[in-house]
Amino acid sequence: MEQFSGLEMSVRLSVRNPRSDSSSAFGRGVADLCLGVRNLGSLNAAAKGMGMAYSKAWRIIKDTEAALGMKLLNRDGAHGSDLTEAGNLLLDSYLSINDQMQAEAQRLFEELTA
Repeated sequence: MEQFSGLEMSVRLSVRNPRSDSSSAFGRGVADLCLGVRNLGSLNAAAKGMGMAYSKAWRIIKDTEAALGMKLLNRDGAHGSDLTEAGNLLLDSYLSINDQMQAEAQRLFEELTA
């Protein structure tokens, strides 16, 4: 149908630990922070790039690490941060699955609304 032409489907993906009491999860926001750390070399720079206070970014990462039961960042004080091996693998997996899900959701949406 023409009224659906130009609309885009959006899927929200998150990774959570069902054994955790926390509601924190690895979603788009945490992925963006991790990408910023990967590209810019520090959580502070990543937070600033997202228009977020460093303290908020730190709390989000800390809460997500606790909920997932894994360390995402190696912090080296004034020397910045980088992703742990687990952080890199989780981020890469999240991004790949997210891209595939978005493409499939759009394909299905177009098929069902044609």
